[in-house]
Amino acid sequence: MIMIAARHLDGKWPIHVIGWLALIYAVLVHPEKAWAAGPEFRVATFEADITIPIGHACMGGGVADAKEIMDPLFAKGFVLLGTGEPIVVVALDWCQCNNDSYDRWRAGLADAVGTRAERVMLATVHQHDAPICDLTAQQLLDQHGLKGWNCDPVFDEQAVQRTAAALRHSLSFARRVTHVGMGQGRVEQLASNRRVVRPDGKITWERGSASGDIFGEPEGEIDPWLKTISFWEDDQPVLAWSCYSVHPMSQYGKGLVSADFPGQARDRRQKDDPMVFQIYFTGCGGDTTAGKFNPGPPTNRLVLADRLYQGMVAAWQATKRQLLQRIDYRVVKLALPARTTGDFTIPAMQTTLANTNATRWKRITAALGLSWRQRVDAGRPIDVPCMALNAGAAQFAILSAESFVGYQLAAQRLRAEAFVMVAGFGDGAPGYIPTDQCWRDGYTDDYCWVPPLTEQAILTALAEAMGMPIKLR
Repeated sequence: MIMIAARHLDGKWPIHVIGWLALIYAVLVHPEKAWAAGPEFRVATFEADITIPIGHACMGGGVADAKEIMDPLFAKGFVLLGTGEPIVVVALDWCQCNNDSYDRWRAGLADAVGTRAERVMLATVHQHDAPICDLTAQQLLDQHGLKGWNCDPVFDEQAVQRTAAALRHSLSFARRVTHVGMGQGRVEQLASNRRVVRPDGKITWERGSASGDIFGEPEGEIDPWLKTISFWEDDQPVLAWSCYSVHPMSQYGKGLVSADFPGQARDRRQKDDPMVFQIYFTGCGGDTTAGKFNPGPPTNRLVLADRLYQGMVAAWQATKRQLLQRIDYRVVKLALPARTTGDFTIPAMQTTLANTNATRWKRITAALGLSWRQRVDAGRPIDVPCMALNAGAAQFAILSAESFVGYQLAAQRLRAEAFVMVAGFGDGAPGYIPTDQCWRDGYTDDYCWVPPLTEQAILTALAEAMGMPIKLR
């Protein structure tokens, strides 16, 4: 027994002694909880409706403009407190957010909670019946009288402000976080790689989102595992964010705005337990689609949603918790070069942009290419952020644009002992980012503004962000 003789003469205990008595009682009666207290982390979840208005460009102007809202588009995220400066994590139901639009989003959300823009981890889910916002590209289009061809800057800012307001409001409802959970579930018959070997032996990348089975070829290189990280207050789950590598389209292009099958799967998980906030990220899925398992009928959206949902459920059921003792955050600057040959020279892109006989998409992609070129020439690198939980036991990183699944798999090999989750579709400005092997296999696509063979630079930045610096070969 511990005796404390510290009462006042009137027989009452001083307040500070009462506090010490409570602490001693906690240690003696519940030592496991007293030890678990550790750092005081808190988390607040938020969401905002960021659905584009009727008439707004979908997929940056590459398909039909918005004609009907099938289901809303959301920004869903959380802010983590107790890590020094707050960390914001958010996924947008948009196709892409590029260059200065991406910068504006991060700055706006950072201002809402008093942190720095580089501590905002933002990615798009990449549905195609949703916007691509590149403010510089739209300014270039405006110079040719092509207002709104890529995006509406006024709407973009409204969406930023709406989401920032939701984030700011969420701070009043922050909850204590004591544990982190990690789990993964296998997703069956959903993802397939774009890469297909034709009967004549030629390698192509013609397996699209709704192409169906081509030549009976196998799925190819995919990551079959959906991963989920969760935060808990003792034994009560607070939020879960999941990530899976597949282009998130069952069908698109007719102006029917939708969060598609990932939105449906996410909403279904939300209904399973309304108290656990659900967020979904698309992994490095530049070259993974539902194509093999999706011939394209509208009814197949529900089929694909169910397969993704089952993976989420399996990951949740497999979740293992551990005390959350430490959170580290790193950002590495990645300076990707510009593609500068052939149609990717500045004069060639300017000519296409000005060509009134060129298609709308050709002129838009020329503006997107020029926007990226301006960024590269100005020496503005891309951020590669990574949040490490419990000294790297769990790692969550975001790579830019349409990074191929090989980067996600490489990240897992870099930290084979850890639970590694890598989202793609951060800053969308570079377009497709193939692995070196894909370039060697003959990959070519105009929606790509980085030159071949940049893999080592990307992996070096990713490894450093994950706490494992490697040297270029």
